[in-house]
Amino acid sequence: MPELPEVEALSRFLGERTAGRGVAAVEVVAISALKTFSPAPADLVGRQVLGVERHGKWIDLRTGPAAAPVHLVAHLSRAGWVRWYDELPTTPARPGRSALALRVRLDDGSGFALTEAGTRKRLAVHLVADPGQVAAIATLGVDPLGPEFTLERLAELAAARNQQVKGLLRDQSQVAGIGNAYSDEILHTARTSPFALTRSLDRADLERLHTATLEVLRQAVEASAGRPATELKDAKRRGMQVHGRTGERCPVCGDTVREVAFADRSLQYCPTCQTGGKPLADRRMSRLLR
Repeated sequence: MPELPEVEALSRFLGERTAGRGVAAVEVVAISALKTFSPAPADLVGRQVLGVERHGKWIDLRTGPAAAPVHLVAHLSRAGWVRWYDELPTTPARPGRSALALRVRLDDGSGFALTEAGTRKRLAVHLVADPGQVAAIATLGVDPLGPEFTLERLAELAAARNQQVKGLLRDQSQVAGIGNAYSDEILHTARTSPFALTRSLDRADLERLHTATLEVLRQAVEASAGRPATELKDAKRRGMQVHGRTGERCPVCGDTVREVAFADRSLQYCPTCQTGGKPLADRRMSRLLR
């Protein structure tokens, strides 16, 4: 799933290439991806792209005039992606025949497509006058790369509800933009068990967690900056120290990276770095170890 660093890179990539261009056509291929009916996709035609922003894991393409904007906001979910074309294909797409969900053509013939692999279609596109009209955006928590993500704010979130720290990092209503992969990386850098309860974290623990969050995300954004969209997935995989590396050696201590599997996902961690050398039990098999 694209997370904050990749969505930030995609937003910057699109922003650089679409700014000032006019929208020439919008083609909705997967009707299930479009979650709104007014404004209609055709209402974007003739509008000028004013910019592209990120809200958590959402991409927001803003079109003018500024006095009456229309935003195309998209969530790529687990298997969605953005494909850029210097010359957008003109062949009409057949619904159900490909991963293509939506195409936007610009007035110079370039454009982009939103695609989604697999059979579970969760990619979401909204056309709205204000991004806040999308409930999932209106309820986003603090952006970890924004000025409001202070140590004090993290401490407030940790104290508000006694929950597993990985759950706190992944909850979009508390911290926006972090998913399964980067929460693994942050907790590894912070030397914290993914199952540690937030109210058990002392000041030093929270300082490490705050610093690790900024360090991991900023490094990932920097590594993604300037890369074409086609290279971002590989760049993400190469940057991971524990996520997706079950059975490999931890680059910090040399221990074997372990995994805990759930019904629809898994997490990876290093016992030596994060859990005092104790492997965590699979919650499907037995009680979790902390």
